[in-house]
Amino acid sequence: MYLGAAIAIELFDTVSPAGVAWLRIAGAAVVLAVVVRPCRDAWRWGRLRLAGLFGLMTAAMNIAFYLALDHLPLGTTVALEFLGPIAVAAAGSRTRRDVAALLSAVIGVVLIVDVHWAGSVLGVVLALTAAACWAGYILLGRRVAVRGAGIEDLTTGFVVAAILTSPLALTIGPAVDAGESIWWLLLLALGLGVLSTAVPYALDQVILRSVGPARFALLLALLPVTAAVVGFIALRQIPAITELLGIVAVAGAILLQASRRSH
Repeated sequence: MYLGAAIAIELFDTVSPAGVAWLRIAGAAVVLAVVVRPCRDAWRWGRLRLAGLFGLMTAAMNIAFYLALDHLPLGTTVALEFLGPIAVAAAGSRTRRDVAALLSAVIGVVLIVDVHWAGSVLGVVLALTAAACWAGYILLGRRVAVRGAGIEDLTTGFVVAAILTSPLALTIGPAVDAGESIWWLLLLALGLGVLSTAVPYALDQVILRSVGPARFALLLALLPVTAAVVGFIALRQIPAITELLGIVAVAGAILLQASRRSH
């Protein structure tokens, strides 16, 4: 996922945020369609309806997030977007241990992502839109996963989303006019689709089939922890004290949930 983020950063130099988001979805759709090859039944309306809605929700989540980055600092955008999973986890909280785990995860994420409350109202609206779509992604993703053909439905959903959002491909035109190779952009799109979308979202389907939406939402707090660890190992970025405290808080949240499950 974080290698995919590096590709996205390179694309941001020449392509609009909406264009990058579309390249991400389209790249994933192409790769998954070639690798998975959904059966004919996967394209029937009965299955395609939910899969398509799931794909569109995922596309909207990515588009809103990338657009928000144009108006807000990364840490603020991530923190606001995490309100989506937090809402799902809160709705699924049943005990004091659940609430304690949720609060610990929230504190941990805020400490890790280094929030700076600055930016425009439009940026906040876009980030909150991404949050709502992330919540929808979790809930719809669970419904797709439990049907037993999650990877196939993930594939058809992305194909539908890539087609319906294809007008965003027009935003790539200025980059090509400026001299950027269209083949290079398409290659980056495939890399972005595989690393940031196809692989992690396919893994999400595997996990969502085994755990409920609330527990999955809490597990998402591990994402910024993973980013901090990768940054330390690969880039020698030493975590600040606040980041270390955030990692401890997230680990505590996961342990609280794990101990609840064992009882």
